[in-house]
Amino acid sequence: MNYDQARWTDDDERYEPLLSEKHTDEADLDDAPLPDELTRDALELPDLSEPELARHYTRLSEMNYGVDSGPYPLGSCTMKYNPKFTEDVAVLDAAAVHPDRSPESVQGTLELLYDLQDYLGRIGGMDAVTLQPPAGAAGEFTGVLVAKAYHEHNGDERSEIIIPESAHGTNFASAALAGFDVVSLPGGDDGRVDLEALEAALSDETALLMLTNPNTLGLFERDIEEIAEMVHDAGGLLYYDGANLNALLGRARPGDMGFDIMHYNVHKTFATPHGGGGPGAGPVGVVDELAPFLPKPQIVQTAEGRYDFFDPEHSIGKVHGYLGNWLVLVKAYAYIARLGDPGLSDASAKAVLNANYLASQIEYEVPYGPFHHEFVASAGEQDAADVAKRMLDYGVHPPTTKWPEIVGEALMTEPTEIENRKTLDQLAHAFNAVAGEDDEALAAAPERTTARRIDQTAAARDLRLSWQSLDGE
Repeated sequence: MNYDQARWTDDDERYEPLLSEKHTDEADLDDAPLPDELTRDALELPDLSEPELARHYTRLSEMNYGVDSGPYPLGSCTMKYNPKFTEDVAVLDAAAVHPDRSPESVQGTLELLYDLQDYLGRIGGMDAVTLQPPAGAAGEFTGVLVAKAYHEHNGDERSEIIIPESAHGTNFASAALAGFDVVSLPGGDDGRVDLEALEAALSDETALLMLTNPNTLGLFERDIEEIAEMVHDAGGLLYYDGANLNALLGRARPGDMGFDIMHYNVHKTFATPHGGGGPGAGPVGVVDELAPFLPKPQIVQTAEGRYDFFDPEHSIGKVHGYLGNWLVLVKAYAYIARLGDPGLSDASAKAVLNANYLASQIEYEVPYGPFHHEFVASAGEQDAADVAKRMLDYGVHPPTTKWPEIVGEALMTEPTEIENRKTLDQLAHAFNAVAGEDDEALAAAPERTTARRIDQTAAARDLRLSWQSLDGE
């Protein structure tokens, strides 16, 4: 399969010009003289016709790769196609709600959010849910603060949070930001939690064990009930990182496994596009015992059937303006309501099936298994970053690379439930074609994309956040 990404250049062999550099021929413009007081010598706005403007953005879109272009199997990130009907719902006139309106004037809004809290609670097996946190990491931090407030309220000062080495990096950051010492937990030979290591790590200082299930290797923690019992016997709480909830929808609930707190990445699991800075939402669910510590305000339904705000008795306070990222939550509600219980169960079944099928079709070594929604292959003697760059030349987005470090030269892959067998075979072909190539071909990649390989380290350290920053070069 040959693949060439669109490249657009002008006479100077530059890429598609910026709008500020494009102009319509003045001969094509109507003469519209204005009074002197309404004119200026220069105005840095493009004077393009509608067709020119539409074609400019279409050309830019063809120079990029997105989830609407093809498969996007970033492991752990759950970058799946998002149905467009949720976007239609978010732009309805009724969705344009000012945050300062009184509860009496936004009863429909509050009813939707109240029902979403209920949906999420039932999906996760949680007794109470806050919708405020605006991202998964913010949900983690909120959950950690709730756990901290709970322990302090009980006069129990605890200083440590245990986190498996395969956990998401934000887990470590959230724990440290909340003032806890992080205890790293090594994994067992089977890629799951080592119960002996957990027993050794637990102490009177343990506030929380933060766990993802299935974990970042796509493996379900079969000993989860024993893990929960060990943590609770030590006086700690069990936290569920909802990044991999896509694997469990309609089939298993963290609350039933013994988790006390969890966050939901609704922008990953329930249909809002994410990446590149957002938008997102990371609601947090808790068991009854922790509900008094949730952020304020919460939404309650009165005896008369109205909806209003209330402040939990021992609330940690607000963590975000209004009630969270409202339009992201609208999309999540629409997605859940449209799919219903059968649809959610079907989504998780296909996510698991697709991951295991793709893992069986690629020539790279795939340790561990069987998997849930994702798997981690090893590039072996090849550099995983080079493999990723070369896969771009085969018309697919590469997987997450170099993480988790449990697998050398990791290729962390999550095809999601939305891909069909033809697309999975296309992904497998890309993996296998690259697996058979030499170092020279990999080092030169990508060759068929709009932009060639960049210095990623320099790009991260020397940020250029606008085109103006390049103007002086």
